[in-house]
Amino acid sequence: MAKEHERFVRHSLSAAEVSELERVDALAADLSDHLVDRTDDIDAVHIHRAQSMAVQRIVSELLRERLGFDEEVVIEPGDGFVTRARPDFYYPLEHGRGVLAEVERGGTTTNNHDLKDLWKAHISPNAQHLFLIVPNANWNESGARRERPFARVVQRVGSFFGHPRREVDVVSAHVFGYGRSS
Repeated sequence: MAKEHERFVRHSLSAAEVSELERVDALAADLSDHLVDRTDDIDAVHIHRAQSMAVQRIVSELLRERLGFDEEVVIEPGDGFVTRARPDFYYPLEHGRGVLAEVERGGTTTNNHDLKDLWKAHISPNAQHLFLIVPNANWNESGARRERPFARVVQRVGSFFGHPRREVDVVSAHVFGYGRSS
């Protein structure tokens, strides 16, 4: 299986953000390798009507157990925000800076979970990077592919990067595809 990973970065970075991005890219490379290595296990649980928690447990083996991400941590709101974001995973880079990681499944694009996750990273005062882990394909009851979320998410998230007018307050977004695509 080919690695399914796309990286988007804000067009203008400070020297500190460039240095920080090197750390984030190393975490992303580990996650990408983990998803490829565990494709068969993911395919076994990524079936019609399955819960995203089944895939999240496999991702957790790397993020929480080996890399030190925290799981299901409430990110305190910033001034003026009433939301209390609770990402699947959070990795603190240093005080007030970190990486949100979200595992999505069936509602990735149909319920706009990908855009909600990007928004969560945008408004969180403690997150500047997003790891969005989505299916390469979703399946219907008969086992046929019904959609390809990874390709769609790459297009949607990518539209928020590359030009100052469109950019959100997220230094980098990494979109990872998991499972088979056909």
